[in-house]
Amino acid sequence: MPSSATQTLFRPFKFKSLELKNRIVMAPMTRTFSPEGVPGDNVAAYYRRRAENDVGLILSEGTVIDRPTSKNHPAIPDFHGEKALSGWKNVIDSVHAANGKMGPQIWHVANTVAHPEWPKAEDTESPSGFVKPGEKRGRAMSEEDIADTISAFAKAAADAERLGFDVVELHGAHGYLIDQFFWPELNLREDRWGGPAIAERARFAAEVIKAVRESVSDDMPVIIRLSQWKQQDYNARIATTPAEMAEWLEPLVDAGADILHCSQRRFWEPEFPEIDGENGLNFAGWAKKITGVPTISVGSVGLDGADFLGSFGGAETSASASGIAKLVNRMEKDEFDLIAVGRALIKDPEWVKKVEAGEIDKLQAFSRETLAELV
Repeated sequence: MPSSATQTLFRPFKFKSLELKNRIVMAPMTRTFSPEGVPGDNVAAYYRRRAENDVGLILSEGTVIDRPTSKNHPAIPDFHGEKALSGWKNVIDSVHAANGKMGPQIWHVANTVAHPEWPKAEDTESPSGFVKPGEKRGRAMSEEDIADTISAFAKAAADAERLGFDVVELHGAHGYLIDQFFWPELNLREDRWGGPAIAERARFAAEVIKAVRESVSDDMPVIIRLSQWKQQDYNARIATTPAEMAEWLEPLVDAGADILHCSQRRFWEPEFPEIDGENGLNFAGWAKKITGVPTISVGSVGLDGADFLGSFGGAETSASASGIAKLVNRMEKDEFDLIAVGRALIKDPEWVKKVEAGEIDKLQAFSRETLAELV
């Protein structure tokens, strides 16, 4: 593929205070290399290498708010406390020294326990005390829990701006806490945080966004990552029609979300093929059409073989010129504004430069073994 074929990916992008050299985003990908929640020099160097190799915007691995059970592995980084925030200051200074742009993704994993005894399952919190439909785990959040959680998200966002990050992203996808409030099978609450309508179940996310928006300057972009699918159920859907999607997304934008990061397992799949066909708009495309705000698409970019959950389990993937071509085709139509790349950038820090140069044959495939180190 000649380099001219990929130039649509390398247009500048500007929104509020954010100015990017290209349309490529490093997707948040959990790495668990922060002992006791503190990112060290190795984490700073890991992100700096991506900045040095022209990733337009780096979004960090998930970092957790100040809640007792907000993470499910001891080496996931915190975004609270003097030691962790000092570590993140080192990260963003390193990225800026390489002329990069970066934001932390801040999250709360609810009751999705992935590490033995961290935390104990019975101590975890969630909207209604369910980890998947019909399966109880932990406890339902009280009004006080909810208020404290909203405040913790806002505090983390304020700290992100204070440390010098360029954006902040909220994790509202993949079956974690914010997403569990959206999901009717897990949000069974009968108070103001639940209800049969999507807009009712979106109230918690909207209040988080509102609090975050109030805690940072007007020019600081606030991103929220969203998904239809959940790690608990790949086939789950919050919105089955464009009208339902509008009911879901518009309150989030009204609350202050600037950019919607729309996660799919495969970015080229249409969201509503029954409406616009097999080549129709994907999730990010519909989100942009409905809300009018910029969107980020993501999902198996530039790779063939297993999707990301399968490849983490060891299934084979390979770098794909056809996948890049699919991406360019959609970007040329301005279906979405930015594209996030995950596994490919974990394996190959030079991915962006190779794509820009048309050196698709030099791209490295992702392998599970890569997870054992910070390349």
